Amino acid sequence: MFRFETAGESHGECLLATLTGLPSGIPIAQEAINHELWRRQQGFGRGGRMKIETDRVQIVAGVRHGQTIGAPVGMIIANADWKNWTESLPVEPGDMARHKAVSRPRPGHADLSGAIKYNFPDARYILERASARETTARVAIGAIAKQYLANFGIEILSHVIAVGPVRMPRTATWDEIVEVNQKSDVLLGCVDPEVEQQMKAFVDEAYRTGDTAGGIFEVVARGLPVGLGSHATWDSRLDGKLAQAIVSMQAVKGVEVGCAEDGAASFGSKVQDTIHYNKDDRRFFRGDNRAGGIEGGMTNGEELRVRGFLKPISTLRRPLESVDLETREPSKAAYERSDVCVVPAAGVIGEAMVAIVLAGAMLEKFGGDSLLEAKRNYEGYLQQVREF
Repeated sequence: MFRFETAGESHGECLLATLTGLPSGIPIAQEAINHELWRRQQGFGRGGRMKIETDRVQIVAGVRHGQTIGAPVGMIIANADWKNWTESLPVEPGDMARHKAVSRPRPGHADLSGAIKYNFPDARYILERASARETTARVAIGAIAKQYLANFGIEILSHVIAVGPVRMPRTATWDEIVEVNQKSDVLLGCVDPEVEQQMKAFVDEAYRTGDTAGGIFEVVARGLPVGLGSHATWDSRLDGKLAQAIVSMQAVKGVEVGCAEDGAASFGSKVQDTIHYNKDDRRFFRGDNRAGGIEGGMTNGEELRVRGFLKPISTLRRPLESVDLETREPSKAAYERSDVCVVPAAGVIGEAMVAIVLAGAMLEKFGGDSLLEAKRNYEGYLQQVREF
């Protein structure tokens, strides 16, 4: 079974990632993983932590001579900031006087619910694991999933379509998304420069007032075959798996596959994608892609388009009202170093989560203990599709 897990805390020694279920023979480039980690750290509105960390992966298991060997893959990403926390978060019993307690829980975070659930007197251990720093490990795993999918011609990228109230008024093309992701000076990841400047102005205003900004990112995957996922059971539907994957990301509060929001306010005749057939290519295609590439829980051969709705980051320099856990008296929420806007970074994390789900769907459908076997099964299926 294709499965991943992460471990580690925001200010701990490192982040750990394990990935099981990959076939042997997949070429793995560590620099490609490091590039994805770099992309996650970019974007206008990022905080001071990005100036401390230079994330690089160390693969310690499952890859030898540049290829997977069919065993679980293990990765480590060191936390450079750990040197400042060694006495505050030791593994062995340490001096509790050096413990950096968080007794004033932050609204919108896991702080209070987690402290109550795990019976901690303060929220330090909760926020250490609940932090979006954990997604660094997910991006590393997603980078491996991307390298697996590339063997089948599948590509995945993201872009930003909204920051605060500023929104792209049209659908971005794949070529535009490729172009914006090739820029080395990442701003906000919007394909329209004029709209991006308006987004920047909103982030500037949030920073000036001690506030934060949310937005919407879109992940696009192309080159997918027809038939990944299934209509047969609730938990085999691919859109359901994608929704869970995206909502599992910190600060994401909603998911949209295709034109869900606009479609809900339209007549059915304006929403469904008409079906056509190209006799020269011997393939079916849709007149539009309002479904976002999924119908009945299965891919339909069009581009997969999934959007994540990201709330503004909960940690504010201008803290909101809270209650002190020790005194039970009203107090301002604690402030931990944080970002102002992370929508572009969330798009990169979204890519990783989509890649993980799609890699799992490909392995579920085509199997194979080696990449060669999986590709042979895949080619056989494509021939079946062509002959349909």
